[in-house]
Amino acid sequence: MAATGILPTYQRYMNGAPMPSSARRSFRSKEKYLILLVFLTFGVVCFGALFFLPEFKSGSNTVNSVYSVYKHMQKAGPELLIPAPPHGNFHDLSNNRMRHHDNDYDPHIAQDEAKLKAKIDEDWRSNIRDKVLEKPDFGLDQMNVGSSSMKAEVPFKVPSVVDLSKVVTVPPAESDNYPVVQGGEDPDPAVREKRNKVKEMTKHAWDSYVRWAWGKNELRPLSKRPHPGSVFGTTPLGVTIVDGLDTLFIMGLNEEYKQGRDWVAHNLNVEGLNVDLSVFETNIRIVGGLISCFALTGDTLLRDKAEMVAKKLLPAFQTPTGIPNALVNFKTGASKNYGWASSGSSILSEFGTLHLEFSYLSDITGNPIYQTKVDTVRKVLQQIDKPQGLYPNYLNPKSGVWGLHHVSIGALGDSFYEYLLKAWLQSGREDTVAKTMFIDAMQAMTRILLQTSPGALCGLMGLAAQTLNDNHSNRYMEIAEGITNTCHESYDRSATKLGPESFKFLENVEAKAIRTADKYYILRPEVIESYFIMWRLTKKQKYRDWAWEAVQAIETYCRTPDGYSGIKNVYLKEPTQDDVQQSFFLAETLKYLYLIFSDDSLISLEEWVFNSEAHPLPIKNSNPFYRAKQMVSVGA
Repeated sequence: MAATGILPTYQRYMNGAPMPSSARRSFRSKEKYLILLVFLTFGVVCFGALFFLPEFKSGSNTVNSVYSVYKHMQKAGPELLIPAPPHGNFHDLSNNRMRHHDNDYDPHIAQDEAKLKAKIDEDWRSNIRDKVLEKPDFGLDQMNVGSSSMKAEVPFKVPSVVDLSKVVTVPPAESDNYPVVQGGEDPDPAVREKRNKVKEMTKHAWDSYVRWAWGKNELRPLSKRPHPGSVFGTTPLGVTIVDGLDTLFIMGLNEEYKQGRDWVAHNLNVEGLNVDLSVFETNIRIVGGLISCFALTGDTLLRDKAEMVAKKLLPAFQTPTGIPNALVNFKTGASKNYGWASSGSSILSEFGTLHLEFSYLSDITGNPIYQTKVDTVRKVLQQIDKPQGLYPNYLNPKSGVWGLHHVSIGALGDSFYEYLLKAWLQSGREDTVAKTMFIDAMQAMTRILLQTSPGALCGLMGLAAQTLNDNHSNRYMEIAEGITNTCHESYDRSATKLGPESFKFLENVEAKAIRTADKYYILRPEVIESYFIMWRLTKKQKYRDWAWEAVQAIETYCRTPDGYSGIKNVYLKEPTQDDVQQSFFLAETLKYLYLIFSDDSLISLEEWVFNSEAHPLPIKNSNPFYRAKQMVSVGA
């Protein structure tokens, strides 16, 4: 009879044929001894573990025991926890140092060990006795597509908090009048209560993002998952983190700021991203957000991260005119324009909205290349013929010829004019070319295009009136107040008291959206920004009142249990929410609302200028937080 297993088997036969067994035969004596020996060996091992580990005998706390058990296991056999390193390398967990003697050192092993050590240390310090390891950070493409309910309910891991005492910083210049970047409470308790409400809204938006979309670009608060359809798609740039970081700092949300800064330090990396990204959006949100936080804190890591990203944008400027293309591939450096933009032209509001960030980046890094790039753009625009003194929205970067002679102070054109005035202010009012270009453009626009204008122009005209202080100032302020009132009307005439994406003036129609596509409110800041600027400049109570109306409307129609959402029709009493919490809601809308209910000393307009994404940048010669570095020469 052939054996078929480790232990012998038996089969009964009758008349030469096998018979089925009705009952299992008992083990033989040798088999019983073998099984007994196995159990005795297991018992001795367990007893030995209990006897030789003093933590189990002494009853010391559980977290200390876990850590000590880990140390014993590591000494007994590191391969039980982490694969052994290559020959010649070893890692000392006791002091978290890596020593390597060969060229085959694998840094990933060190990172994994360090993360595990950090996790154990964190649990030990926190004395969390029953804490479990965090869930892995799954992206949507790694989740079970067939289980949408599970996909929506998996929160992202809570980020760690960096120790800011170890952060390398550049100190501000010597000054007897340091600008206020935190605090700024209004003396009126009712105003302070409103400001605290805005701060609570910001924390709710941030905490929801952390829970459901950490490290991704934006949140879908109803679905409780990341939003893959942002302007950056699914590219892991943590746009909400970078965009909202200075808002957190200004509001004094220090723990939240540290979480975000820690993510930037360890996770923001643009190397090898084989994807076409918007030069404009990357600049105003990511580069602008990082250099703003550098100005506020002096944290050199943020400056260096900003330059890392900005370098990836430089290939877009490699055109015959120096006018950059709209999109650039971060891996290959290939750039292109949108096919719909007047036969592949560049867009005025995009290539004209780079000056503040690139100019400041050159000053704080000492590398003049960024300043050179935007100066070239400026020279082209200064010298080119302009129809009726106006700047069309499209310019061909190869030929230097205007595309369609379509002119707008709204989308496609607005922030170009904004940056002319603000570049003059940022330079300490030394950039007279920008000032002249702005004045000439405003004269042409007020003469030809004043009939309809978007909310973004309101605050800009008011700021021009206050800073230029010339014979046009009264007219600029009159325009600013009139347009701001019109923008408020667009809010006030809707059922939700929130304004549409755009509105028209037609027969029997004033300040209302007509098309369905214009009736959205996607948490936009432009009108709120106008309230902020006009409040700071005029101190008229109506601007604070209008801002508070907006706060109440956002709370009523946009708040969800897991963040804030835009709405699809502002004219419906029960509008449908669009399930997107835009990154600019934290970067701009909430920041401007907070500053409206703050004292003027908090981010003073005498010392700071806001980029197009509401990231405050310091004004040269007025703000000791400018932190300029001596310029160095670079090769061609």
